[in-house]
Amino acid sequence: MAHSSCEVRSEVGRLRTVILHRPGNELRRLTPRNSDALLFDGLPWVDQAQRDHDLFAGLLTENGVEMLLLRDLLEQTLDNQQARSRAINDVMTSRRLGETVRTYLANRMADLSSERLAEILTCGLSNGELSAFEPAAPRSLVTAMLSPEEFVIAPLPNLLFTRDSSVWVGGHPAVTSLAMPARRRETQLTELIYAYHSRFAEQTPCYGWRLENLEGGDVMHLSPGVLAVGVGERTTPAGAERLARTAFELGGARTVLAVPINQQRATMHLDTICTMVDTDAVVMYPPVADTLVSFAMTMEGDEVVVGPPRPFLAAAAEAMGIERLRVIDTALDPVTAEREQWDDGNNTLALEPRVVVGYDRNVATNTRLQEAGIEVLTIPGSELGSGRGGPRCMSCPVLREPVEPVPAQSTGGAGAPRHGV
Repeated sequence: MAHSSCEVRSEVGRLRTVILHRPGNELRRLTPRNSDALLFDGLPWVDQAQRDHDLFAGLLTENGVEMLLLRDLLEQTLDNQQARSRAINDVMTSRRLGETVRTYLANRMADLSSERLAEILTCGLSNGELSAFEPAAPRSLVTAMLSPEEFVIAPLPNLLFTRDSSVWVGGHPAVTSLAMPARRRETQLTELIYAYHSRFAEQTPCYGWRLENLEGGDVMHLSPGVLAVGVGERTTPAGAERLARTAFELGGARTVLAVPINQQRATMHLDTICTMVDTDAVVMYPPVADTLVSFAMTMEGDEVVVGPPRPFLAAAAEAMGIERLRVIDTALDPVTAEREQWDDGNNTLALEPRVVVGYDRNVATNTRLQEAGIEVLTIPGSELGSGRGGPRCMSCPVLREPVEPVPAQSTGGAGAPRHGV
């Protein structure tokens, strides 16, 4: 078993505890007018998204995984008066409020129940809803110039993707620094939970939302002591370097591979093109498998040493201490591979070595995985995937059991590596 109630050192160790967020009213705020700014490619059918997420949660429970729901954790955290004050102060820093609205809202929110306050912090508050408060809000230029449906406090529909706002490095949560304006407030809530909820009282965060941009979807535990960090649209080189230094100092890693990825919507994070499905295997989008490079970072004394660029697969295998990293292609033909990569075919969540959760719509990818000896447990993805995220994106592992050493690798048979390194 793992050494504490909160510890993650691999992507595939048996999953024991995970943080999820059940889709809520924040998704009902999405409209054709605001969906682009809120980073959704479509308007999800919220009732169905909730049913699909319940199937995901039920599947995890059936497989012995303890679920912690983000909304429940937040409400419990807000029962703490110090946490409540900090949450209100954080949301009041928005420059769009103006002093009149800021003062009024700070006073009103302090008196709300934890449930109602959590609803506003996650689902936002429109100008029309503000006018319904008792006593009524004083008229200000801000409220006078906003239409009733415009937001005084913006909703957070991307809370669904709990992997992005925090990731665990050993026994330490890294509260990340999200790049897109629509998401930055998510990590304030995550940091609040880690700081004040009794479940995490003994764990000290190793990153924070005020630091350089770093997102959890870019952070991957290749093996105990070896991290890969995607650098692209959401995570900066400075963020990857800071996380590496911290991981070295805390004993959470001995090697960190910085992996440049294309700065595109379809490849926003490393886990959109690659996820671990076994101790020595990844599922990967074929067009990038042979072109990805990485820069290995290690610690010498007090300095982070950066090596020259090398092919990612070779550098990863060497750092992991294995002969090769097996690669299972998303699909065989280029068109299907591109479609299923867009639909998060690579974004799997491992429950244990060789057992993963994936979207049912990615038939070709799931077939390839099964042919390689990987069991795929499927969930519906048509509604949940509209914000560009799969099962890995929707889950933040808090506890995984240690993995067994990588077995000796064969050179043939089902699942044999396409790329030798």
